[in-house]
Amino acid sequence: MIAGVTISLFFLLAVVVSGVFARLSPIAIPLPLVQIALGAVIGAVPGSAISIDPDLFFLLFLPPLLFLDGWRIPKEGLLRDRATVLEMAVGLVIFTVLGIGYFVNWLLPSIPLAAAFALAAILSPTDAVAVSAITSRAPIPKRLLRILEGESLLNDASGLVCMRFAVAAVLTGTFSAGEATLNFLQLAIGGVAIGLVLTWGVTRAKDLVSMKLGEETGSQILISILIPFGAYLAAEHLQCSGILAAVAAGIAMGYEEQRGKVLAVTRVRRAAVWDTIQFAMNGVIFVLLGEQLPGIAMGAATVVYETGHFHPIWLGFYVLAISAALAILRLIWVWISLRFTLFRAARRGETIVRPSWRLVVAASLAGVRGAITLAGVLTLPLVMTNGLPFPARELIIFLAAGVIIVSLLTATIGLPLLLKGLELPRELSDRQAEDEARGIAAQEAIKAIEAAQHNMGEGKDDADLYADVATRLMEIYRNRIDGRPAMSDAQAMRKSEEIERRLRLVAARAERDAIFKLARERKLPDEVTRRLVRDIDLTETRLTTV
Repeated sequence: MIAGVTISLFFLLAVVVSGVFARLSPIAIPLPLVQIALGAVIGAVPGSAISIDPDLFFLLFLPPLLFLDGWRIPKEGLLRDRATVLEMAVGLVIFTVLGIGYFVNWLLPSIPLAAAFALAAILSPTDAVAVSAITSRAPIPKRLLRILEGESLLNDASGLVCMRFAVAAVLTGTFSAGEATLNFLQLAIGGVAIGLVLTWGVTRAKDLVSMKLGEETGSQILISILIPFGAYLAAEHLQCSGILAAVAAGIAMGYEEQRGKVLAVTRVRRAAVWDTIQFAMNGVIFVLLGEQLPGIAMGAATVVYETGHFHPIWLGFYVLAISAALAILRLIWVWISLRFTLFRAARRGETIVRPSWRLVVAASLAGVRGAITLAGVLTLPLVMTNGLPFPARELIIFLAAGVIIVSLLTATIGLPLLLKGLELPRELSDRQAEDEARGIAAQEAIKAIEAAQHNMGEGKDDADLYADVATRLMEIYRNRIDGRPAMSDAQAMRKSEEIERRLRLVAARAERDAIFKLARERKLPDEVTRRLVRDIDLTETRLTTV
């Protein structure tokens, strides 16, 4: 027990050190590759080997990661390009499962067809975090990036659900397309409903408690961490999809956030906690792969011998072949999806702007596999229901890990070269929406200051002091509305500072309410909303931490 805890702490230390190594490297090395290498170093230490319980691993890692994806996905882009996103996230997943499944079974007959479908399903999800990190060094249209992010959210769920069906077919030896379709609808509808209802109920309950007893930041953060696990476990208990429940809970949490019922300090600290959770979990998954990789490679080599190939180099050939097949299938689907998108735009009478062929190839090359693929493949059962080992489990895990590495390297090297010097299409900037939102929020802040100033100073001997401070603050907001730089705050007496602090709090809360109102009315992108609310939250946190 103590040894397991010690190794887990070393994993977390490796995640920290990997970030240092990645920043010190003179060339841009994807962080997951550094983490895999450090994991291999840990695995070389005698006594460091650990065994993974697939069900426990699935429960610990996937619900919070899927929940966070749903929480933070830019929903206005998801709704605007919903048809394209669904084509990529559902259609491409099914296309990939069928194409890669049959291809893997043909390439490696030692992998049964159902197990090959399981491998193809877990290879279908893409990693938007990795894509965002890679494309930050290359020009890429923001709309394309949002589509890739939306695809990543939904194909995480669809890919993992398909994997569950394929694994069930391996374990039972039977599969019915009609029965699977009905089961999928039951799993999907039930899972989504449970995730939405549970999040709505929990948030309403904690709001009620906070109204009566006050808000406790630590409890609020802990509740947000427990929600994805609660949604997942409840859905699984009711024989629905825990995966979709976690995603739906995250999406519902994003909408609940826009109600603005949480204290600023809670939002700031909660965001920091979730950033840490995401960083740690993603990192630990790759470190764990590195630690397991030598044993996995040995098991994979054993399976390869059964195919008649007696040199381990064939493992690399299989990885490259599957990676190439994934890229080709994705390119075909992206091209088809683009044709449908242009056809729909033409029917609506919109101006047709044909993207450069380089953007089409970039959208295909951006299909980077990452943490969800790795977490999913590590949850494959160890044994069948009859007690026999799961067929070719080590080989499947090795192939998935190899595809992840190849996709990371290909995108890291290929995307910047492909997009270098590319003239991006004109897009509406978020800057205009942000400026308009700041102006509206400043107007609401001025109104709130005027009302609060009268209430605070009415009937008091120092009412003029309230008026002076309020005038200075309102001038700051008027300068913001007019686009002029804000005047510097003058030093005042202690009481003047206290009045100013209280009025600033009133103004900040009015600003935030205005921003949330614009977000609820879908007049402001989620990304801009989060940026503006975070600025206001930081201001309020500073003013309330005295």
